[in-house]
Amino acid sequence: MNTQPGIYGRKLGCTQIFEADGSVTRVTVVEAGPVVVLGKRTPEKDGYTALILGFEDRKEKHTSKPLAGYFKKAGSPAKRLVKELRCDVEFAAKWEAGQTLKLDEIFTAGQLVDARGTTRGRGFTGVMRRWNFAGNVNTHGTHEYRRHGGSIGTNMTPGRTLPNLKMGGQYGNETMSVLNIKLARVDAEKHLLMLEGGVPGARNGMVLVRTAVKTKKRSTKR
Repeated sequence: MNTQPGIYGRKLGCTQIFEADGSVTRVTVVEAGPVVVLGKRTPEKDGYTALILGFEDRKEKHTSKPLAGYFKKAGSPAKRLVKELRCDVEFAAKWEAGQTLKLDEIFTAGQLVDARGTTRGRGFTGVMRRWNFAGNVNTHGTHEYRRHGGSIGTNMTPGRTLPNLKMGGQYGNETMSVLNIKLARVDAEKHLLMLEGGVPGARNGMVLVRTAVKTKKRSTKR
């Protein structure tokens, strides 16, 4: 279980920033805040440690009475997104219910992070788009097989279609993580994170940004 420090945010889109040496860096902007701590999960009561986070205000008329009571007890306005963030005991001890997470206390510019989001759904697609198949030949009388996947089984042995063959089907709309992304800049006042390169998900999609869990360790041998 990944318990690295992190935060939830919304992907705003892609842009570019200029470095001090004049070079251009392509970045993805994530609006990570203001994120409010609504509560905690403790090992004594729940068996694990986590922070309950709320993001983006929601209208009262769209909030049920049980949820409204929960937010009132937490001392926070109703939130559109409520998520649990698994973490270690030390990170959870820094925050109390009602506080707002501060980006500059979680991340620093230049560090490596992991970004997780839901990829864009592309519906039912064929094998050429879903698995990058080459397709059939387009000459010598090829008829209605130009974008087919080819043979999917054998004749005698085993005489059936083998499992796990790449075929057409649902493509996208799945959880995906990109590891070891460099965090270009942190704007704590505007609650913005700028990550180098691309981040999974469509614009305005929710993204989880955590401290990288698989960073390469430098060798001490010379």
